[in-house]
Amino acid sequence: MNFFKRFKTRYILHRHAIRYDHWHEATNKLWVLQGLSSVDKVRLRELSTLFLHQKNLVGINIPITEEMRVIAAAQACLPILNLGLELLSGWVDVVIYPTAFYVSRDEIDSNGVVHHRKRTLGGEAWLRGPMVLSWNDIERDIQDSRQGHNVIIHEIAHKLDMLDGSSNGMPPLHVRMPISEWAATLNAAYIQLQEGLKHNQRRCINPYAATSPAEFFAVFSEYFFCAPEVLNTQFAAVYEQLRLYYRQDPLSRLQLHA
Repeated sequence: MNFFKRFKTRYILHRHAIRYDHWHEATNKLWVLQGLSSVDKVRLRELSTLFLHQKNLVGINIPITEEMRVIAAAQACLPILNLGLELLSGWVDVVIYPTAFYVSRDEIDSNGVVHHRKRTLGGEAWLRGPMVLSWNDIERDIQDSRQGHNVIIHEIAHKLDMLDGSSNGMPPLHVRMPISEWAATLNAAYIQLQEGLKHNQRRCINPYAATSPAEFFAVFSEYFFCAPEVLNTQFAAVYEQLRLYYRQDPLSRLQLHA
């Protein structure tokens, strides 16, 4: 980081820091942050401050309160806690609807046939575009945070996945992470999940993960942070790959916090 960038960062953290009372009131509601060390909490507050300074939170038919801003920022920055905020650059807007929203678009299936589909979504991430969220889904995740669902983490995972220009379940990996090991591990788990669903084998993982490699990565990222014990029990090898990628170990910190 050059001198001018460091100066600007320090200025923002000094002049625009999230107030302590706002921070504690909002983050105390987030079980997903349990177990973070004091140092991690300080870093997360700084990242959240910078995130809110860089991003434009836009409410569609819903007023955006300071608590909503902090809740959104803290969860968005959790995945990049040890990766750096620069991974969330290249886009600005976070659009928030009060409830799930409708999208209508043409989609091409594996046979090249175009289908016009309408879907109801709780979140969506666009390549080099906005991240769109449903506040109703965010509140649901806060209330049922141990169930492995978190729409903000899900969409941030998509944003990380898109850093190389495509959404394929393989974000740009760290230098010491072999691509072959990541691909083999996640592909094996993806096939296992799909085969299990074909034979009606019940697992504690959202079946939406089996719809595509991109959704697999996003859904498993949700479980990594929100229900790490479930992910580690069901897919320990995938948990290890995500631990290496995110440079965090939610399972260990929750065990220490227990």
